[in-house]
Amino acid sequence: MNNPLAISYEDIISASEVLKDVAHYTSVLTSRQADEQANAKLFFKCENLQRTGAFKFRGAFNAMRKLSADQQRRGVVAFSSGNHAQAVALAGRILNTPVRIVMPHDAPAMKMVATRAYGAEVIIYQRGVEDREAVAHRLVQEHALSLIPPFDHPDVIAGQGTAAKELFDSVGQLDYLFISTGGGGLLAGSAIAAAKLSPQCMVVGVEPEAGNDVQQSLRSGKPLRISVPNTIADGAQTQQVGQLTFPILQAHVKNIVTVTDAQLCRQMRFFAERMKMIVEPTGCLAAAAVMHKVVDVAGARVGVIVSGGNVDVDVFSSLAGTVKSFSKN
Repeated sequence: MNNPLAISYEDIISASEVLKDVAHYTSVLTSRQADEQANAKLFFKCENLQRTGAFKFRGAFNAMRKLSADQQRRGVVAFSSGNHAQAVALAGRILNTPVRIVMPHDAPAMKMVATRAYGAEVIIYQRGVEDREAVAHRLVQEHALSLIPPFDHPDVIAGQGTAAKELFDSVGQLDYLFISTGGGGLLAGSAIAAAKLSPQCMVVGVEPEAGNDVQQSLRSGKPLRISVPNTIADGAQTQQVGQLTFPILQAHVKNIVTVTDAQLCRQMRFFAERMKMIVEPTGCLAAAAVMHKVVDVAGARVGVIVSGGNVDVDVFSSLAGTVKSFSKN
C-alpha cells in the first residue's frame, strides 16, 4: 500500500483559516499584452505583493502558529537564502517567537538586511563548503529549537497551497497553472489545491535550466541531488526536491519545464515595463515559461503564480537592462 501524501485539501482549508487577516489576499492581475504574447488568457497571482514580498510567509506563519506554546517560547530555526528567512523572521515577530536563520554567505544583501530587521538572528554559513541543514540541526539540538524548513514540512506545504486556492476562488477553473519550483513546497501545495478546485487543470512546474533537479527526479522516479545551480534565480538554487513534496508532485504534476536566465531577465523587464511590478528572477520562472511558449497554451485560461519580488534595485536594473523587452523584438 502506498504511503499517504503529506497533506490533503482539508489542510489547505485549515491553513486559510490560520492566515485569515494575517497574510495578504494578493491581487490577481491581467495584461492585454501578455495575453497577446501567449495567445491565451493569463491570470497573474501576485505573491510579490505578499507580506515580506513572497509567498513564503504563508507556509512559515502556518507552521509556526501550529507549534505548541512551549515550542513558540523556546524559538525556531530555519535555513534559507532569503525569502523563507524573511517569512520566518516576520512570523516570529508577530508570534513573539525567537528566530535563528541559517543563511549562505552569498545571500542577496537586501534579503539578509530585511531578515535581521524583522528581529531574527542570522547565522552565516559558507555555501559549497558547509551543509546548511547540518548547521540548522545542530542549533536544534543545542538550543531545543523547532525546525521550520523552507518546503519539506506538512504545515509549510499547506500554507503555500493557499495561494493557488485564492487564485481559483478568484478566477474559477483553469486549463493550466504554472508555478516556480525550487524544493517543491509551493508546487506541491498548489497541485493539491488544483486537484480539488480545478481537476482538469494541468499543473506545470518551472525550474531554472541550470537547476532542473525536480525535472530529473520525476523522470527517474526518485529524488536526485545536484550541485548548487549557477542561476540568477537564487530562490530556486535547491539541490534536491523534498521527501514530502516529491510524492505529491508524482501524483499531481503533469510536467516540469525549464527556462534560461536570459528568459528570466526578459520577463523581469516585461513586468516592470508593462505591469509596473518589480519581480525577482525566481518570481519570473512561471511567467517566463508561458510567455516564451515553452508550453503551448494557445486559447487556454492560464494561471501564473508570481512567487516573489525581493531583489536589490541595482541587481534588478543590471539584469533587466541586459535584454530587450518583448515588444521590441
